[in-house]
Amino acid sequence: MKERVRAILLTAVGTMLVINRIRPGIPAYQVLVGGGVEPEDASLETALLREIREEIAGEAVDLRPFCQLETDKGETEHVYLARIAVWNFDDRTGPEFSRDDRGEYLLEEVPLTVEAVEALNLLPPQIKDELLNAIRAGTLTTPVA
Repeated sequence: MKERVRAILLTAVGTMLVINRIRPGIPAYQVLVGGGVEPEDASLETALLREIREEIAGEAVDLRPFCQLETDKGETEHVYLARIAVWNFDDRTGPEFSRDDRGEYLLEEVPLTVEAVEALNLLPPQIKDELLNAIRAGTLTTPVA
């Protein structure tokens, strides 16, 4: 079973970062920063920090488990909540960004409101449900510096 890690990256201005995926022939959708756990990753957290560096040239702190999901593809998604203060989408280095056949990856800041999250086509859909539940319950927080 493939394990994946994702991060709900909270900014200092009360938004979260998502990647807007635009691919030919399918509707645009959004994903959280993250990806597959590699054999050389010492832990899930190590894998997530590597993915954050690759995908947005960022550094996250205060990682905290948020939820764990089983996807339709038989993958386990480990979702973390984290605080991010620095990122530079222009300096991303992930291998997917060098392939022309992968479509576009656009970084977007999304307000942490029910309305903003409901408007997303966030995949996998279970993450969107968990996010909405946390926003409604007022539990979508992470320690601040």
